Amino acid sequence: MEIDALPLDSSLLEHFREQGIDELYPPQAAAVEAGVAEGEDLVLAVPTASGKTFVGQLAMLTAGSPALYVVPLRALATEKYETFVDLPGVSVGIATGDYDATDADLADNDVVVATSEKVDAALRNDAAWVERVGCVVVDEIHLLDAEERGPTLEMVLATLRRRSPEVQIVGLSATVGNAAEVADWLGATLVADDWRPVELRRGIYDDGTIAFEDGAPRRVSADDDPTDALVRDAVDDGGQCLVFVRSRREARDLAADLAETGFAFPGEVTEEIRETARTGAGMELAKVVARGVAFHHAGLRTDHRLAVEAAFRDREVKVICATPTLAAGVNVPARRVIVRDLRRYTDGGPTLLPRLEVHQMMGRAGRPGLDPYGEAVLVAGRDDPDDVRARYLDADPEPVRSKLASPGALRTHVLASVASDEVDSRADLRDVLEETFYAHQHGVDDLRADVDDAVAYLESVGLLASPDDGLQATDLGALVSRVYVDPTTGTDVVAALERAADLERVAPLTVLEIVCDTPDLRTEYVRDDEAGDLSEFAMRNADRIAKPVADFEGDFHDWLSALKTALLLRDVVEGASEDDLAERYGVGPGDVTRLVERAAWLLGATDALAGHVDGDGMTEVRRVIRSVREELVAWAG
Repeated sequence: MEIDALPLDSSLLEHFREQGIDELYPPQAAAVEAGVAEGEDLVLAVPTASGKTFVGQLAMLTAGSPALYVVPLRALATEKYETFVDLPGVSVGIATGDYDATDADLADNDVVVATSEKVDAALRNDAAWVERVGCVVVDEIHLLDAEERGPTLEMVLATLRRRSPEVQIVGLSATVGNAAEVADWLGATLVADDWRPVELRRGIYDDGTIAFEDGAPRRVSADDDPTDALVRDAVDDGGQCLVFVRSRREARDLAADLAETGFAFPGEVTEEIRETARTGAGMELAKVVARGVAFHHAGLRTDHRLAVEAAFRDREVKVICATPTLAAGVNVPARRVIVRDLRRYTDGGPTLLPRLEVHQMMGRAGRPGLDPYGEAVLVAGRDDPDDVRARYLDADPEPVRSKLASPGALRTHVLASVASDEVDSRADLRDVLEETFYAHQHGVDDLRADVDDAVAYLESVGLLASPDDGLQATDLGALVSRVYVDPTTGTDVVAALERAADLERVAPLTVLEIVCDTPDLRTEYVRDDEAGDLSEFAMRNADRIAKPVADFEGDFHDWLSALKTALLLRDVVEGASEDDLAERYGVGPGDVTRLVERAAWLLGATDALAGHVDGDGMTEVRRVIRSVREELVAWAG
């Protein structure tokens, strides 16, 4: 199908032609034939680089009303925004910030790019811009299966469809094991195709040989380290490599090993990273990038990660050694993808990676227009190659399963449904849940007992009431939902604020410990050798910690993680350098940025919740909250 056959303005057609798009890929043509440009619902399940984003753009540009592009990550939101903002005659907005902001200016845009959490918050707060949306494109729709993000995405889609039955839903994914079931839930047409613009060769490396699926073996020198040999074999052949390993340390160590002989290039990225490096990790990154190698993980500074990605796309960096986070949507393809580590360490010990995750990694192989083919190579290591093949090459990704039934998710979304006036009775609540993916898979009756438990919990902590057998959010419940925190966070923060108001001295550490000791902030791990010093600190400083340290109830070691994180953030407020933080707490700049941004948001929510707490000391508590939040916002800005 020629691009000129599409119902697009001539300026848009010219824009796409300038990008080299003259003819649609087969899956794109199938999506058009399924009515994606005519308002029809669609689930597109095709490999990476097969043109999913173009199909999403086509749906949004032909909707005739404002459109919403939903992504799982802020980094992906930025990437898509930068893609869409170049569309001629199309105004584009991005929404990834404060969850309690209504962002009224977004209503003026033709397209809004947002995370699912931001859309959920907008729905809770009756933001006008989201009510006008006529087309919703969901990127990485398989993340319905994710423990943390899945229930939010599921409820966003269910709520949008309930409020606006005519809204067009377009789901995109490269890895959906049960795409037909997802499409059936949405009442959408399924377009599923294995077609790729670049052939993908998948194989298992064992004992010096890559055994590809088509039976063609490729001998790779067995005298060297297997990963080193696999990388150099691909680079010597004119390609680039992505190597996925289990941990940040192993990504950094592997990059250093590969850089010893290196793949030198005349590029500017080395100086760019060196000039902004403030930690040992940053300096090490600049050192290996000078040899054409990089490492990539969430602990790096955001600008360093972006610089590495850009240099790789520009073919200056030849090899990236990465943790699996790089496979989660960001556009960084390579000639050869090597999955060196098929296990990661968890609390239960070494655990095999899910098939879906490995398929995501393998899908990065092959760069349209530059690579004649892509290769995905799994390193068998100590595993039987036949077992690796059966698990990852011969089997589809795991089916997507709803995670809505988890207690934390249900409490959050039951409260939100009541507080937003979506429901005012258990019967209404049942109707809302009938629209969910969980109900589609299991039937809403399976949720009845769990929902009753969620309602009972919310009533017990004063967030819900049941007047005349109905359901009603209390003032506190409505506030907790509006500021977009977990119900447990809301009630814990209120209790902690009440204790803080009685302290003789309220310090930055006081309010930081309050927000760190909540389910909404992922805290830093406490090693056994740190626990003693942290315990002694807590006892010496009990007079400025809201937690009753002397009469502690609960898991004390778990709370020490919250205290450690609060101390880290206190040091940020006091001006500690990235290098100092890395030495004291073993964290990277990316970790610090994540913690600072999260804590700043939670302090804003805490300030709002403080308005619900009486007490003479609350004026001082709120002053400290605002002061600390201001410092954190300035640091992040």
